[in-house]
Amino acid sequence: MALLYQKFHSDVLNCDAEMNVILPDKAQDAQTGGSCPVLYLLHGLGDSHLNWTAFTDIEKYVEGTGFAVIMPYASIDWYTDMRDGQKWRTFLGEELPAVCHTLYPQLSTKREDTYIGGVSMGGYGTYALALTYPEKYHAAFGFSGAYTLGDDPNALDLVKNWNEVFGPREEYHGSKNDLCHLSEQLLASGRPLPKLWMWCGYSDFLYDHSIRMRDHLHKLNWPDFHYEESDGDHSWICWNIKAQDMLTWIMEERNNR
Repeated sequence: MALLYQKFHSDVLNCDAEMNVILPDKAQDAQTGGSCPVLYLLHGLGDSHLNWTAFTDIEKYVEGTGFAVIMPYASIDWYTDMRDGQKWRTFLGEELPAVCHTLYPQLSTKREDTYIGGVSMGGYGTYALALTYPEKYHAAFGFSGAYTLGDDPNALDLVKNWNEVFGPREEYHGSKNDLCHLSEQLLASGRPLPKLWMWCGYSDFLYDHSIRMRDHLHKLNWPDFHYEESDGDHSWICWNIKAQDMLTWIMEERNNR
């Protein structure tokens, strides 16, 4: 297994982009085939592409699974195409996978081999990407996500550059940034529906976000939604434990197909 640092120019962002990549042993020397399943992992607010390997045992968890792991840097701009700024969702949902498959042709392009997960702001980004590009992702995993910003009275404490990122607050509901709206639209569209998985700790300051999103998905009767809550707070200590549960769930689901 190899841990690689990759820097490349992004046409979408019009700047250099960065990511860390874990490649399994079998994939390191392969040049063709596209058989290696892929897990994208998104960081939280104020974190970077370095945090997953710095604060979790993700390298140990994926060892022997055959998975590649892509961990991109995405600034503090909430994984969206900003009202006044860079197009992070387009970059992550379109350009980044294309770049990864060019750099590492051994990666599978199949939807059933592609997963995404994220913590905090990255939990929001994970669901935003999965609901925007459902043809790309088989399953999405959110840890302590800020899913329902439009219903959070303290949202401006989280998104201090709100207008720059999302535009006027009164335009949030029903927009491309409203995950409840995106899920409703997708369910009615006839497009593929990603499996959704969610965890949050009882002591997490974003716990209410998970409850609201959970209740919304239950109301929609989302076909494949797995929800967990347990003791824990908003920390990498908790996310490290749940990352192992995520990989266990992925491997069991794949073995049962």
